[in-house]
Amino acid sequence: MRNKICEELNNSDIGKSVDLCGWVDRRRDHGGVIFIDLRDHSGFLQLTFNPEVGESIFKKAESLRNETVIFVSGIIQKRPIESINRNLNSGELELHVKKLQIINQIKGNLPFPVSIHDYENTREDLRIKYRYLDLRRGRLINNLKIRHKIIKTARKFLDCNGFTEVETPLLTKSTPEGARDFLVPSRLAKGGFFALPQSPQLFKQLLMIGGLNNYYQIAKCFRDEDLRADRQPEFTQLDIEMSFITEEQIIDFNESLIKNIWKEVLGITLDANFPKMTWKEAMDNYGTDRPDTRYEMLLKNVGDILGNIGFNIFTKAIENGGAIKCITVKDGNSKISNVRIKPGGDIFQVAQDAGAGGLAYIRVKENDIETIGVIKNNLNNSLIQKLLDVTSAENGDLILLGAGQTDIVNQSLDRVRQYIAKDLKLINKNDKWNFLWITDFPMFEKNEDENRLEALHHPFCSPKNINFDESINSKNLLEKSIAQAYDLVLNGLELGGGSIRIHDSILQKEIFKTVGLTEEEIQEKFGFLIEALEMGAPPHGGIAFGIDRLTMLILGEESIRETIAFPKNQQSKCLLTDAPSNVSDSQLKELDIEITNEE
Repeated sequence: MRNKICEELNNSDIGKSVDLCGWVDRRRDHGGVIFIDLRDHSGFLQLTFNPEVGESIFKKAESLRNETVIFVSGIIQKRPIESINRNLNSGELELHVKKLQIINQIKGNLPFPVSIHDYENTREDLRIKYRYLDLRRGRLINNLKIRHKIIKTARKFLDCNGFTEVETPLLTKSTPEGARDFLVPSRLAKGGFFALPQSPQLFKQLLMIGGLNNYYQIAKCFRDEDLRADRQPEFTQLDIEMSFITEEQIIDFNESLIKNIWKEVLGITLDANFPKMTWKEAMDNYGTDRPDTRYEMLLKNVGDILGNIGFNIFTKAIENGGAIKCITVKDGNSKISNVRIKPGGDIFQVAQDAGAGGLAYIRVKENDIETIGVIKNNLNNSLIQKLLDVTSAENGDLILLGAGQTDIVNQSLDRVRQYIAKDLKLINKNDKWNFLWITDFPMFEKNEDENRLEALHHPFCSPKNINFDESINSKNLLEKSIAQAYDLVLNGLELGGGSIRIHDSILQKEIFKTVGLTEEEIQEKFGFLIEALEMGAPPHGGIAFGIDRLTMLILGEESIRETIAFPKNQQSKCLLTDAPSNVSDSQLKELDIEITNEE
């Protein structure tokens, strides 16, 4: 039907007859001549309709609505100098149309203007519902092409390094891995359920036990959890596992993989080794295990300075085993008003939304400080000097303080730090790619609601530097152990994470018991894994990178929804197909499922 596409046309085509297909992007009537911007998957070309070509063709052109699918044939000509579009590869050319065929006319009203000129005015819910129209604008198509290039580059790198791509099951067993499972009822096993995998974790470990050695997969994963801008109920990860490997070797190899992707996709050479930081260092200095290191405002612990000054909130924080921490905003006195950090202010609200009761503040002024009265009244010159030394605060700086449970203090000051950095534009645009490995995670964290321990990553991570006999004979030692786990963070977002796995069945059972599973539950949920580990499992470990998030960061997008062809909204709904939806009574009957409406 067509013999050319818009973006491949150049000056060598001038004077040639060309056949094109595409959509009407915009139509303009100029003094008896009609100009139409034709859009196809590659780009745009201006079409010119002159009455001299024939009345019927000209009338057809007059009737064309935006997004009508057309076929045109004509002669490529040079555009007048004053009308050249320097933003397009084909901007110096136009097609003088001799033949026009309407392939598919628009039959109703468009939900929004599809032309790229109206892109910013469209609500996201409409863009998701009518995703096929949004895709025509080109930006999303380009995003999907970049995503394809990322995956293609990763596959080539792994293939060249002796990895085998293996698909693992999507219908599997429900096992506790941290998030809620999506369950699939089985018609043939009445009352039984499959689960969609949260990750291919157990299957890739079984592949290592089976002797595959090096595995990878572009894996679909599913988690029934609350959504954010960088989460979806179904997502894609680059899943990797290796046998007879150390933590350092996995980190070095995957650092090379990431550098290869940046080189091939962006043309950027990342020469330096990615820095490393322990989990404890990250929590102490940034309040989060995925710190953004492109700007300062590190958290400083000032409990030993302010814990006994007589300020009730500070006193209780220390007495209850909590912390008093602060961040220093350079030149903050002139940039942040009291209104913003007191109740009702936007920065105060950020701290409250993160769980804090609020913020205390100290403004450093020449020869003096300004703060809440009860704090100032109990700060002598010696304590003030110690505070200034620890915070490196100088004249004109603003110190923001949080006190309470350590995790709440960390979380709230982390959020405030991020908020202020964006608000004051503190991020250096030249530091676009700040990669960071976070290592030495705790094996477990306390679930206060259920009064039990949970695996910080997952219960398959191997403990670090623990004698095997000690680990199974000393519950206390195991509970306080460090995991051989590692995350790769980029600009404050987790890009991927992994660990060295447990390859001994006895130790694996002890870990399960530590997170509260009984012998019966271990057998029921993980009996197949324990049995496999008893049959000569090699040391192994791996990592998984979120393809959606990785693509988002490379593209500079704010949401992973901009990297997915057909995403869900923040309520986990597909607005395009109206899923999830009801099913027929006959389908439910086949599954022995009954829907009850209980108030």
